[in-house]
Amino acid sequence: MVVIGAHVDQADPIAEAKARGTTVVQFFLGDPQGYQGPEFAYAGGAEALRADAEAAGIDLYVHAPYIINVATTNNRIRIPSRKLLQQHVDAAASIGAKGLIVHGGHVNKADDPAKGFDNWRKAVEATDLKLPVLIENTAGGDNAMTRYLERIAGVWDAIASTEQFDQVGFCLDTCHAHAGGNPLETIVDDVRKITGRIDLVHANDSRDDFDSGADRHANFGAGRIDPDLLAAVVRDAGAPVICETPGGAAEHRADFEWMRERIA
Repeated sequence: MVVIGAHVDQADPIAEAKARGTTVVQFFLGDPQGYQGPEFAYAGGAEALRADAEAAGIDLYVHAPYIINVATTNNRIRIPSRKLLQQHVDAAASIGAKGLIVHGGHVNKADDPAKGFDNWRKAVEATDLKLPVLIENTAGGDNAMTRYLERIAGVWDAIASTEQFDQVGFCLDTCHAHAGGNPLETIVDDVRKITGRIDLVHANDSRDDFDSGADRHANFGAGRIDPDLLAAVVRDAGAPVICETPGGAAEHRADFEWMRERIA
């Protein structure tokens, strides 16, 4: 049975999980667009969240801030990004999270993508990975590190030589794959051939057409992804699922039911 949960508010992830009838949730620790570092909104802080989640049997995943870009050649972005990545690794580990999801980032238009791959290697080597860091595929940008399969392969080839390579996993986002121009018919096999693993699925429908480059999520059945393909990706990946779809508990419960009916 595939476990299906959702991205929720960080104030009380346990209550949010219970409201959705799930045992897995994802959330931010602080501002997803800021460099100020992680914050714990849960009453009692990190220790209480870890203890209460364990007691409730709820698995926690943390999404790192969107602004992290360890691939860039711009030192004014790359160096703060590495610092912020370490801070979120530490914070996520302190609450017993199962993984920290990080976007692949991008290089500048004039840059050789190989520089971005090597910067990922340096970031993995420079970070104390106290829990799995799950690199996520992204939807848009010709200079992105993880939009296209060949770029994902470049990142993986670069980081394969690092001592902490076993602590780097992959998060497959269905909306991003569709919008990024990667056929969902083969995406699970394509990714596994490159990474050897899929640790988490972000299951999202897309408001936009295939290869649009637009990152706009939709509830299941309300977007442009073929329902059977969307369900097949979730079924074939065989990993925990996080829905980053619009709405609150009621909408997420409906998405869970929609998906369970199709993967049964």
